[in-house]
Amino acid sequence: MKAIYLLALIPVIAILGGPFWANSIEPYILGMPLFFFWNFSWLIFTALIAFIIYKLDPANKGSEE
Repeated sequence: MKAIYLLALIPVIAILGGPFWANSIEPYILGMPLFFFWNFSWLIFTALIAFIIYKLDPANKGSEE
């Protein structure tokens, strides 16, 4: 397995482990409780990490036009 694919573990750990840390209502961030903001932000970060993996994967170098 390529080391670049290990980046995909970051969102998995953050989404599965984060609710134990962010399980509170009180700090509101952008009008959302911390738990909802945590999940929403990792939705965005997961897409960014997937894009980074796609760009750095050498298997995708030949398919660019």
